[in-house]
Amino acid sequence: MRIAIGLPSRIVGASGDLMLEWITRADRGPFSSVVVTDRVVSQALEPLSVLAMAGGATRRIRLMTSVVIGPTRETTLLARQAATIDVISNGRLTLGIGIGVRENDYLATGLDFHRRGRRVEEQLPLLRRLWAGAALSSEIGLIGPRSSRPSGPELLIGGYVPAIVGRIAKWGDGYMAPGGGEPESMLKMWREIERAWREAGRQGNPRWVGASYFALGPNAVDHATQYINANYGYKPELAAKRLRSLRSSPLSACVACQLRRARWRTRSSDKPIWAWMNSYCVRAPKTLTKWNGSLKSRRAWCKRTPLQPVDHT
Repeated sequence: MRIAIGLPSRIVGASGDLMLEWITRADRGPFSSVVVTDRVVSQALEPLSVLAMAGGATRRIRLMTSVVIGPTRETTLLARQAATIDVISNGRLTLGIGIGVRENDYLATGLDFHRRGRRVEEQLPLLRRLWAGAALSSEIGLIGPRSSRPSGPELLIGGYVPAIVGRIAKWGDGYMAPGGGEPESMLKMWREIERAWREAGRQGNPRWVGASYFALGPNAVDHATQYINANYGYKPELAAKRLRSLRSSPLSACVACQLRRARWRTRSSDKPIWAWMNSYCVRAPKTLTKWNGSLKSRRAWCKRTPLQPVDHT
């Protein structure tokens, strides 16, 4: 199992210095990837720009989007940006792509929210074509640098709708499972992905990347509630589901153990930001229905005291 850590790029007022501190510490620590999320209508930092910084500041850790909202972006620019990050990081980019669920992101970019599924299905083969070094057309030349992989950066496709099964089988390297999903429905989705993968004649196995929220510190629940409501408050039932998954997430215990081993420290003034993070885990999907754990002990970082050990149930 590999565990990644989400960068606080969607925290309002997050600075370049804060991003750089997280990125460089993660590169020295036990985590497999640093991860960014995407919104258009937001004061968040632009995710691919953050990963470009990470690519130049690190040598080991992988760089991941979970997810970039592909249909809100011009396709050739997205292809160039992703290929460039992949090249400057020596092949460390994992591009998670999805269609998003908020109509205002599409209103802001002048694109049709109700056509987003069809648009991403037009984008995916074009991304692969450009990354492979093919011309856009007979009249238009090559676009973007060649990545270290023949077919371009690792491409994960995220979402809950049945249409993603075929998209993964045709163009993806695996599934980016969003946070807060119901274990039974996620397992059913995975079985369908495996079936479609085999029927498409794909070699090997698709990759699974799952996401989970967690919070640490004496005011963890308050910070988590504020963050969840700020990002999902437009749909109260979805916000409630995210909070329920946070309180009982088995991944919280896993990530807390990794943090304890890293023995990171930070200033007391940073605790409100450091206390809230996302985690991303790669593991066998069947364990989704079998794991049942929770944090019994949460501790905050401070200048003098490292994170305390965490117990499991």
